[in-house]
Amino acid sequence: MSPAKRALVTNDDGIDAPGLRALAAAVREAGLDVVVAAPAVQSSGSSASIIAGLEERDRIALERRMLDGLDDVPAYAVGGAPGLIALIASYGAFGDPPDVVLSGVNHGANVGRAILHSGTVGAALTAGINNRRGLAVSLDVGLEVEFHLEAPTVEPRWATAAQLASRMLPYLVEQRPGTVLNLNVPDREPDQLAGLRDAPLAEFGIVQTTMSEHADDFIRLTVADATEEPGPGTDAALLAEGYAVVTAVRSVCETNDPPLGELVDAVRAEALR
Repeated sequence: MSPAKRALVTNDDGIDAPGLRALAAAVREAGLDVVVAAPAVQSSGSSASIIAGLEERDRIALERRMLDGLDDVPAYAVGGAPGLIALIASYGAFGDPPDVVLSGVNHGANVGRAILHSGTVGAALTAGINNRRGLAVSLDVGLEVEFHLEAPTVEPRWATAAQLASRMLPYLVEQRPGTVLNLNVPDREPDQLAGLRDAPLAEFGIVQTTMSEHADDFIRLTVADATEEPGPGTDAALLAEGYAVVTAVRSVCETNDPPLGELVDAVRAEALR
């Protein structure tokens, strides 16, 4: 892998997230030229949004930051979502456009078709449609730690996910531009992982959102563990078994299901009457 390869490291948990620092450090150690740019505030669930908190004259706020242990890595807090950050990076907002965009390490798993809503995955997919390579990286800390504990008694093992992601870089940078991978890692020490597997997406994620309250002037949503068991061999199932799991994903694209020829012919015939 050429040491000249340039990497953007971003996330949706925000510029101060420990998973971001762990991933940036691992990518730097892998020999890439690293720049960090992440949302100034928590942006989970932003998908591939390119909405920004615009300032005067439609400016997007950028603030230089110094990250602990990464004094030699330029870092920016950005007034926008990670999808926006991946987009403007491709325009040269943070120096030379990146060859690869790494997003994470996310505080919580991103598996199943629910990754549609993930800001972590959204940044990687945005990189892909802008002719970059993308890698979304998430750590399965569990629902209790992810949503309820202010200060967990055991620090999540960010380095496990970050180091595994860095080992994928030689492969990823040799793939065609537009390649996007989604990596999920159990919250374990490296020697406690069951292994690394590739897997298809489960039909749903490992958590589900339900409406717990509904009034005339508000609704309240609750996040809970999914009640259905994921299909055998899917990313969600293998992650639960202790495997790190990687899936190649693609942004929005057309499909031939259902075939539309009959619809087009019928509407055209009706319009021409």
